[in-house]
Amino acid sequence: MLECERRGETMLKLKLTKIGSSVGVILPKEALSRLKVDKGDSIFLSEEKDGFRVTPFDPEFERAMQSARKVMKRRRNALRELAK
Repeated sequence: MLECERRGETMLKLKLTKIGSSVGVILPKEALSRLKVDKGDSIFLSEEKDGFRVTPFDPEFERAMQSARKVMKRRRNALRELAK
């Protein structure tokens, strides 16, 4: 593990490995633990202006939830009645 002096962040060195006809990245246990993911879970890679970001959070799901929260807020009384 390397310490990134620029921001004091931990930087992990990852190894690329051949998996069938593809190439995969091996994530160490520490990274899996900090991401709170395990074998079979999905993670998302997004390109940002200064590099790439790996996250367990699905950006499409988050956008859908924001829309749902707006509807639930506007229709609070109707939803309360339906819940009875």
